[in-house]
Amino acid sequence: MNSYPTADLCDAHPEVQVAEPIFRDYGGQLAFAGPALTVRVFEDNTLVRATLETPGQGRVLVVDGGASLHCALVGDQLGTLAVQNGWAGVVINGCVRDSAALARLPLGVKALGTHPRRSNKGSDGEREVGLTFASVTINSGDWIYADADGLLVSQTPLHTP
Repeated sequence: MNSYPTADLCDAHPEVQVAEPIFRDYGGQLAFAGPALTVRVFEDNTLVRATLETPGQGRVLVVDGGASLHCALVGDQLGTLAVQNGWAGVVINGCVRDSAALARLPLGVKALGTHPRRSNKGSDGEREVGLTFASVTINSGDWIYADADGLLVSQTPLHTP
């Protein structure tokens, strides 16, 4: 559900934040958009699961996993949970697993890479905090626009001319 191509949005809104091109697409929905809900975790997806268990209401879960490449924070089970609860997408500054299954889900998923190892369980994380990675700063409530060309962040909803 993204009728707002990122290239067109960049042309119409030069002030928009553009993430460095470090993310790969893993979900079955390449284009997605919605207000962000942020979490910060490190090699533990307990808070990610707890958040995806809540109604997504078309939002995008943005997970700062500290760019860890040592384990996955989202796999097919959490992807399915996100779809069931109405999340538009998940952006992960970290890894995913079960990439073939994620690619079949109607969900936008951007991450740094894949890793077969599951995350740890039980640590605390932080929810609805400001995140900075990939040369962008994202706060809960900011708008995320993503497609095959990249990822944009805006404090307000954007519309093409």
